[in-house]
Amino acid sequence: MERGRGFWGSRSEPPSADDASAWIAGAIPDDWFTGSPEVVVDRDEIMIIGTLGPPRVESDTTEADRATAEQGRIAAFREETRDRRIRLARQLEHRYRRKVAWGVACGGTREMFTTLAAPVMTRLRQPDRQVLDTLVDAGVARSRSEALAWCVRLVGQHADHWLGELRQAMGAVDELRRRGPDIAA
Repeated sequence: MERGRGFWGSRSEPPSADDASAWIAGAIPDDWFTGSPEVVVDRDEIMIIGTLGPPRVESDTTEADRATAEQGRIAAFREETRDRRIRLARQLEHRYRRKVAWGVACGGTREMFTTLAAPVMTRLRQPDRQVLDTLVDAGVARSRSEALAWCVRLVGQHADHWLGELRQAMGAVDELRRRGPDIAA
């Protein structure tokens, strides 16, 4: 079965977003972030995470007060840039057919303003369902869906290096395909 086609009809793949980082770097005002924003793209969403300059605080400020100042800096940025971020998100969504999420980092504080929660259907055999049910019964998660998300995050934390190597290898395969002969004739 062709990827993206299933019982509920067809879903065409969104266009390539290989140039999204460059487009975003050109569209975002230079004074928003201390450098180029981190841009993370998958088939459903584009996440843009910029770094804000640290707030000015006294050298003897407690960590709690420093974190509060960072939260204040983030809240001010979020409010002051809302209209422009919405306009940029609309342009990106039209260009790349993906939802856009915004977030910032300031000192030790990182906050996402908007993110997409995409439904994912999966079939699990009984032993796998029992793992999820154990997490629900133990109060780790409120539902199987939340338990599955918890498991995915846990694997992501502990297999980050391996997943990075896998993504890099997949990128190399995509590049080889792109350079290969055109057989669509």
